Amino acid sequence: MVLSEVQVALASNLGWSKLFVATLGLVLVVYKLAALVLKRKHLIRHTKAFPGPPPHFLFGNVHEVSHYPSIYLSIYPSIHLSIYPSIYLSIYLSIYPSIHLSIYLSIHLSIYLSIYLYIWLIYRSYVQFKGDGTEMDRMVAWGKQYPYAYTMWLGPSFCSRRQCLKIMRVSFFPEPKDEMRYGFLESWIGKGLLLSEGKRWFRHRRLLTPGFHYDILKPYIKLTAESTEVMLDKWQKYAHTGKSFELFEHVSLMTLDTILKCAFNCRSNCQTEGSTNAYIKAVYELSFLSSKRSRTFFYHNDLIFNLSPHGFRYRNACKVAHSHTEEVIRKRREALKDDTKKQSTQSKRHLDFLDILLSAKDEHQHSLSDADIRAEVDTFMFEGHDTTASGLSFILYSLACHPEHQNKCRDEILTALEGKDTMEWDDLSKIPYTTMCIKESLRLYPPVPGISRTLTKPMTFVDGRTLPAGFVVTAAIYSVHRNETVWENPNEFNPLRFLPENVSKRSPHAFVPFAAGPRNCIGQNFAMNELKVAVALTLKRYQLMADPTFKPKILPRLVLPAEFTRQEIKYFYCC
Repeated sequence: MVLSEVQVALASNLGWSKLFVATLGLVLVVYKLAALVLKRKHLIRHTKAFPGPPPHFLFGNVHEVSHYPSIYLSIYPSIHLSIYPSIYLSIYLSIYPSIHLSIYLSIHLSIYLSIYLYIWLIYRSYVQFKGDGTEMDRMVAWGKQYPYAYTMWLGPSFCSRRQCLKIMRVSFFPEPKDEMRYGFLESWIGKGLLLSEGKRWFRHRRLLTPGFHYDILKPYIKLTAESTEVMLDKWQKYAHTGKSFELFEHVSLMTLDTILKCAFNCRSNCQTEGSTNAYIKAVYELSFLSSKRSRTFFYHNDLIFNLSPHGFRYRNACKVAHSHTEEVIRKRREALKDDTKKQSTQSKRHLDFLDILLSAKDEHQHSLSDADIRAEVDTFMFEGHDTTASGLSFILYSLACHPEHQNKCRDEILTALEGKDTMEWDDLSKIPYTTMCIKESLRLYPPVPGISRTLTKPMTFVDGRTLPAGFVVTAAIYSVHRNETVWENPNEFNPLRFLPENVSKRSPHAFVPFAAGPRNCIGQNFAMNELKVAVALTLKRYQLMADPTFKPKILPRLVLPAEFTRQEIKYFYCC
């Protein structure tokens, strides 16, 4: 068969097109690899003064501290060098009908290569790097071996300096948060206090601070007590059986119930009807999916997460949560426009967090926008729900493991209450030993085990070493709280560490469960009050007994999980 001149021309063009595609793809691959090599050399040059544990050439140190390693060189080249160039070239060349075959082959080649890499990565993650609950202790050991600060590699092209033996003040300056650690929360909680920075953060912090004044927090004690009693009533069915059960879900629902009452004045009945309320389901879904995304390495990429089933669920939950919050804000704002309604509304109930946000104005008499208010409410829901649930779960676990301290707390609580059925504001100051036990548990199991900041200017350490701007510095709170040079027998549960005479001997940065400095937790007084009320009412009604066959896993997460492999604590009803 003789080819026509048109067919020969098309074949020739197709050949040149393939060569062009191959050449351009090769250039992109070389460019990406060169950029990664140069970045790695830059990191190595500036981290020579900060020795750390020997990293794996590909995984860095992540495979030693997490069973979900963030393998940047493996993930990003598989996306940037396989999928992206193919897609970009396909779009660019799709206008030429004669090279559809080249487009087809380039797309399928990238898909097959990506699938192969992901299967390999998942195998490495789940089979070879399965979490055993010792990762946090390993980081404590590194802090002993490499004093003040050491380098930890998260793959071959990303590293951070971890401060383990002493907290450096720069970690608590209003520096921007680490984008990798916190960035994926923005689509849910927006640019609230947790994620905002610069002038925006200063303005919001100043406007929100009055909302956590003692006079505002006083009515919340009653609301917290109500939510706690609902949880304790549910536990009666376990008390009569004498069987152990896992408590984190119960505690999490209780803290969510408390937050809803204090933030929205919302009586959700989530502890008994949580599965029927769309907003409650959305908040729970978002908390779960945010945690899952933070510990699933390939979900750190927006494209992969958005195309996944979990990403679809996340977007739907965001829509539900945001629409509910916006509707509540709209209705409350309309009600407060009328002075008569405002007076009648506020006379019937306490001021909640939403009231404070709606009435806040800066020095120019400018109030927060609806988007700003939604971001702060969603941030309050996230920060005040998971973290408090984690802290309370570990407090109850610690008291169950140490019955001698539990009994002292119970005697103190019964004396303070003087026969009353619930806690009141004045009772909070009458339980100093219980407060010391709470602090000791927060020392051993800080709800947020580490905080990260991205340096905007060079940082000089106390020993003279300097780190340039652009690096990520992590304050490893879990390790700081177990520093042997500060805490004698740091792994021992000893509440007497927090006697006033002992506290005065330590640096104020030795115990930082709520961080420190200007970016400390704005709701720490609210959280401590909630923990005191919940612990007091629990010990008043129940005796806690730990199941010796099961212990919680301590895993490196954004919020320290109270992860029990099975039911953990036994409760017996005290008549």
